[in-house]
Amino acid sequence: MNKELCIVHANCQGEPLIERLMTSPQFAARYHCELYTNYIRQPVPPERLGRCALFLYQHLGPEWNELASAALLAALPASAQHLCIPNMFHLGYWPLWSGRPGFDYRCDHLDEFLALGRSPEETMILFLRSDPAARYDLPGLIARSVALERKKEERTPIKYLDMVLERSRSVRLFHTINHPGRELMDHAARGVLAQLGLAAPDKAALARLDEPFQEFELPINPKVARFFGWDFATPETQYQIYGRQMNFARYATNYIMAARAGISDFIGYLQGVHSAI
Repeated sequence: MNKELCIVHANCQGEPLIERLMTSPQFAARYHCELYTNYIRQPVPPERLGRCALFLYQHLGPEWNELASAALLAALPASAQHLCIPNMFHLGYWPLWSGRPGFDYRCDHLDEFLALGRSPEETMILFLRSDPAARYDLPGLIARSVALERKKEERTPIKYLDMVLERSRSVRLFHTINHPGRELMDHAARGVLAQLGLAAPDKAALARLDEPFQEFELPINPKVARFFGWDFATPETQYQIYGRQMNFARYATNYIMAARAGISDFIGYLQGVHSAI
């Protein structure tokens, strides 16, 4: 039997979502999925949109032009189903993260000490001795981010933010600011299937799937963790860093060394393209 086309227009969360949807026997029997990655502006061919039976998308505004959600929805056949899916983001573990260009995984707190122009050794000592809670309004930074996420969440019927706010106090739910772990990706898949009226994922098949985004865990500043009372991010906690295990201090040392060397590709540096320690 020819399967119907499901187009998924999403960021890095699209691939693990599809894997989980495919553990639903009903979904797998009915749909063939094609993923188009939104943040790299991957084009969605008009002929594929014209054949689409189910369109799962993370909302994009008019500034995305031909990739804006409204434009893509307008190109669908009248018979196509469409569903806005979660685009999960959590600043909670990393309130001093910055999306400013020029360096991967920016940290405003660490950049503050780099700007002093001291040696890497002095920079590291000053940074590790500093108390981010005394220098920044950590609860306020997180509250502002949560308010933005609440507005984003309004676009999808699949709610996740209350779960994040409740569960993130006791367990780590995200590997990076926009890389949810298994619990949240499973939750999103169940929500999509429920909205479509299809069978839930097969529990055994779901359990066999790999942990999503396991190649990189953005380390959590243990002083931030101590301020909020999290016991899962201590100075000794080891994080998966592209095949290496690092604690927070070692990761910060690599950040300083890469920045001092003028290397903006910090991801490549950590992957061994340069001499990460």
